[in-house]
Amino acid sequence: MKILVINSGSSSVKYKLIDTTTDRTMAEGGVEKIGLADGFLKYKRADGSKAILELGCTDHQGAIKAILGILTDPAEGCISSYAEIDAVGHRVVHGAEKFTESVLITDEVKDMIRQCYDLAPLHNPANMTGIEAITALMPDVPQVGVFDTAFHQTMPAKSYMYALPYKYYEQDGVRRYGFHGTSHRYVSQRVCEFLGVNAADVRIITCHVGNGGSITAVEHGHSVDTSMGLTPTEGLMMGTRVGDVDPGALTYLMGKHHLSVNDLQRVINKESGIAGVTGISSDMREIEAAVNAGDERARLGLEMYEQRIIKYIGAYAAEMGGVDVIVFTGGVGENQTGLRADVCRSLAFMGVELDEAVNAKSRGEEVEISTPASRVKVCVIPTDEELMIARDTEAIVGKL
Repeated sequence: MKILVINSGSSSVKYKLIDTTTDRTMAEGGVEKIGLADGFLKYKRADGSKAILELGCTDHQGAIKAILGILTDPAEGCISSYAEIDAVGHRVVHGAEKFTESVLITDEVKDMIRQCYDLAPLHNPANMTGIEAITALMPDVPQVGVFDTAFHQTMPAKSYMYALPYKYYEQDGVRRYGFHGTSHRYVSQRVCEFLGVNAADVRIITCHVGNGGSITAVEHGHSVDTSMGLTPTEGLMMGTRVGDVDPGALTYLMGKHHLSVNDLQRVINKESGIAGVTGISSDMREIEAAVNAGDERARLGLEMYEQRIIKYIGAYAAEMGGVDVIVFTGGVGENQTGLRADVCRSLAFMGVELDEAVNAKSRGEEVEISTPASRVKVCVIPTDEELMIARDTEAIVGKL
């Protein structure tokens, strides 16, 4: 099948067209600055070169129309008409407890996604705009929703419940949901294929580390704990998100600086993390350069960033009674060799033994970076959420 994968954000739409018979990406790109006068479509040509098409001010339907236009363009496209697209798979961020797996999008499903708006006000409405745009432009093509939270619905209550009054769970759905689930599911499955092991026999810790980051404990192929919570703000220190913090510190700052709820949301989501501590950037490449230049706040930020990763890996190893495989993925996990080395050296007590030479030259490729003597296998597995979405879409549409 030819599956169009759509990731619709508040001001952007990313896409990939994937041929699932070969898992080949036929086309990819995205529209940025939706709603602004300088909106544009950036896409990759068949020869690998990149091109930009100025769009001007457009909405999400216009953005997706532009994407379909470039896919079918006689000179730039790879298909002759919309009819060659067999189905569309959508990334949907929050499924709450309503969705434990990917589903065919129906009117009832759309209503259920809307019911999750209050849990993901920045993401779910944007995801829905992509669904509605495809419905308007290609009303007969089947669509599938793939939820970031679905993989984590196997967590036991002891992992997902907060120690708040129980009524807030019953009335408001306040609990840990976790995110990056499609990525954690992909890499935990792929690393088993890569190592030639049975997922049911191994305990895996997957580290999706990028501008956003989360760590998941995967036991017998199922998520049993994860670092993100009700929102993607909990857990690791991230590019601009605060991660774990004493809630009392937040109420203290609200009172002292007269911060509104919106003010606090901006601080914890946009002004914190590695950028907030260092005052430099959320880009780990810039942080590493600053560390090498002797910047002490950059060094502090990097040490904090790495310490949180180490802490979660140690906690999840204890929770599962050990760990057999650790996976690094995401922009930082796949490419920052120094960070991987620092983390692995700190895990030597668990039997992790890093192959320093292999690690130092490995960026963005599937590779085992632990030595043959290491009691824990450590691998880098580039994530491919779009491929996972395409596979889910094919499996569901194939049954229609």
